Amino acid sequence: MYPTLLSSATIGKYALSNKVVMSPTIIKRRTTSGIPDDAMVEYYSMRAGAGLIIAEGSGLSENGMGHAHMPGIYSKEQIAGWKRVTSAVHAKGGKIFLQIMHTGRISHPANMPARTEILAPSAVMAKGEIWTDLHGWQPHPTPRAMTTKEVEQMVKLYVKAATQAIAAGFDGVELHAANGYLMDQFLHPEVNKRTDKYGGSISNRVRFILEVVAAVSNSIGRDKTGIRLSPYSQINDLKHHGEIDATYEYLADALDVYSPSYIHLVEGETNIPAMLLAGIRSRFRGTLILNGNFDAVQAERTVQSGLADLVAFENPCETAPGVLTQAGIRKYENCFN
Repeated sequence: MYPTLLSSATIGKYALSNKVVMSPTIIKRRTTSGIPDDAMVEYYSMRAGAGLIIAEGSGLSENGMGHAHMPGIYSKEQIAGWKRVTSAVHAKGGKIFLQIMHTGRISHPANMPARTEILAPSAVMAKGEIWTDLHGWQPHPTPRAMTTKEVEQMVKLYVKAATQAIAAGFDGVELHAANGYLMDQFLHPEVNKRTDKYGGSISNRVRFILEVVAAVSNSIGRDKTGIRLSPYSQINDLKHHGEIDATYEYLADALDVYSPSYIHLVEGETNIPAMLLAGIRSRFRGTLILNGNFDAVQAERTVQSGLADLVAFENPCETAPGVLTQAGIRKYENCFN
């Protein structure tokens, strides 16, 4: 019923058993200590039948841990915990990347380790609230604008996190440059008010992302480096602006030069315009993963058409099949969103 979706694929140097990607998802059984636990080992090993698992966003440093119950990838204990996850997935023949993220201004001190502060491209507070275990829903605080030196140092922290992810047994990493978190914040002129080399023009606002991609790729390999983008997303108080298409076309051209393994393109509450989607597809010659609230039928059509190489699902079902088969996808296709 889904011959193309369930056929084999490649991503970088890896052979995948099918074209189904498990998207990084905030799971119900998240760690309370920042260290992956038994529940996470079980959760990910149950889903090893996906062609590729992208594990949930994990903080690259203490001041990037803005959400409650986020796992991290900066301490020895976190690396050891993730080793248990990757070993369990590999034992079942699966492939797994880790999404590396920094929450930037989408943070709250009650969710962060002591002696940390909220950093962002500029001191622009996000509207809305964020959950904390101690105080319930709280307004986002105003972040402190990073200095130029701190931005340059942040690039090094991404590299360190990526190398630690590989040490933890991950097959690669996905750089989270979507959904209004730190890397995405640099792209948006209403959030990025900087006047140094990281602000102003499109080429300057894209600079931080490209520096991270280049540095991580040089450190762990292009075939082990992916990136997540979300054009037109308004999640976490992002506003549409007149340079969205030009920004992502510029970014796609530049990413094609740096040649990461894939772009994971996310459609949120607003669909990506067809012309921009086609433009990104034509500009970037690597693997394109689309994530757009697909069901299995739509996913099959998408990969058949060539619009995407792989399709990502949010995987909301706790009982999702461990091995993906045609019968399994039919049974659980209503869970794909």
